[in-house]
Amino acid sequence: MTATLERKKHSIDLTGRVVGRVATEIAVLLQGKHKVSFVPNRDMGDFVEVKNAGELQVTGKKSEQKEYRRFTGYPGGLRSTLFKDLIVKNPAKVLWNAVYHMLPKNKLRRGRMKRLTFIR
Repeated sequence: MTATLERKKHSIDLTGRVVGRVATEIAVLLQGKHKVSFVPNRDMGDFVEVKNAGELQVTGKKSEQKEYRRFTGYPGGLRSTLFKDLIVKNPAKVLWNAVYHMLPKNKLRRGRMKRLTFIR
């Protein structure tokens, strides 16, 4: 019994919304957990289109204290970027990082992230 997969397109406006709350909403849509026919080992999620990523908000002192860290693979290669610098340079990357780390760490994550698009 093969059922056809129907993917819907969701559009989310980020004006005045908090990063973490929006990221959880997007992660649920990308996984397909909002559907009755959800199966954890299949990629059944929908497309998510995001507008106004530059108008995201954070609570507390995160805008001054939060930093994103990555490792280049070389000795002494730990690079860090502050939230306040990244939100000015590339606001979509802030939300992308939040959603990426909320999805399950398995082979389906890359395909799910490809269905997340940003509109300026």
